[in-house]
Amino acid sequence: MESFIIEGGHALSGTITPQGAKNEALQVICAALLTRDAVRIKNVPDILDVNNLIKLLQDIGVKVTRHTRNDYTFQADQLNLDYLQSDDFVHKCASLRGSILMIGPLLGRFGKAAVAQPGGDKIGRRRLDTHFLGFQALGAEFVYVEERNVYEIVARQLRGCYMLLDEASVTGTANIIMSAVLAEGTTTIYNAACEPYIQQLCHLLNRMGASISGIASNLLTIVGVKSLHGAHHRILPDMIEVGSFIGMAAVVGNGIRIKNVSLRDLGNIPSTFRQLGIQLLIEGDDIVIPHQDHYQIESFIDGSIMTLADAPWPGVTPDLISVLLVVATQARGSVLFHQKMFESRLFFVDKLIDMGAQIILCDPHRAVVIGHDRKLTLRSRRMTSPDIRAGIALLIAALSADGTSQIDNIAQIDRGYEDIEARLNQLGAHIRRISN
Repeated sequence: MESFIIEGGHALSGTITPQGAKNEALQVICAALLTRDAVRIKNVPDILDVNNLIKLLQDIGVKVTRHTRNDYTFQADQLNLDYLQSDDFVHKCASLRGSILMIGPLLGRFGKAAVAQPGGDKIGRRRLDTHFLGFQALGAEFVYVEERNVYEIVARQLRGCYMLLDEASVTGTANIIMSAVLAEGTTTIYNAACEPYIQQLCHLLNRMGASISGIASNLLTIVGVKSLHGAHHRILPDMIEVGSFIGMAAVVGNGIRIKNVSLRDLGNIPSTFRQLGIQLLIEGDDIVIPHQDHYQIESFIDGSIMTLADAPWPGVTPDLISVLLVVATQARGSVLFHQKMFESRLFFVDKLIDMGAQIILCDPHRAVVIGHDRKLTLRSRRMTSPDIRAGIALLIAALSADGTSQIDNIAQIDRGYEDIEARLNQLGAHIRRISN
């Protein structure tokens, strides 16, 4: 197990470029399973979750060519579907949530799939009902094999239909789209997730020969086609990493430029940080965050306390609540965070409280932050990262703390952030990686 040793109190300055989007990468890489032809994908982030998915695809026979560190070609022309029944496959799926995205394309192209209960972040219940209800509506049958913790899904012929999703699940929508593009007839998905990652997946599939309309809305229409062909695709910058860097710049920055952020795809991320008083300057497709001695949390028009709550796109993404919460600890004013979508994601705040932050954890979903206005410096601590986003939030807190902190279980951070310590050290951070 590896850890970070962080020497706090060093201001960060300079320029940083976000990696490719993790969540998009997991979707579009799995889309390569839908064709025998080669699919080339650029700006692939070199992170643990993506690399583990690529290895899993290689295990079932996908030919992977790595042109450069972030540029790959995938060709699924000779797959070993028997491997899906092996204990080795089950074990690997259990540690990788992205494995769930293999079901849709395998079901759509081959009429069968088997995927273990996926692993990932320990942030509470993340149900799979939306995926399976969608597959079922298209004509698939599934069974849960309890002794192996495996879902087996089969369909002689998927047929398009109208469906109203029970929730706007991003991975659920992606999976249903990938299963429907080769189905017979027309599929209409209402209450579909419409995140930029879903939009990117749809654009790639259309370049591969699919027929998807309604992209960027919550009503998608998919006319099934007989087969798909190869295509090229470039992954967007990771909006969560952009938000993480904005948070770092606010708390410990002395002037930071975030380059090539794809501003049009950030939704309300910039405006949410502005609600916490953070000054953001837009220069072309870059965001510049100048140093601020103080930043004031806004109030609502009637003077009531600011409340920030996560919601499906284009609402505040739940992946940034942890970062926003740390930013608020150094602001002037108070704010209520309402994490609606996951019941355990706020439990990391006890570590911030130990560092001296003034936070009231009301329940598993709500926390009130009373900002220090930089009058109180957080104390260094030894901590453990429970998930990707809490991990980066704790790293931001440690960078601002007085003294040297240690964050254990940084494999969680590596799952979502490429070379994070090297990139931050170039901005002036003092972070060392050690093996325990």
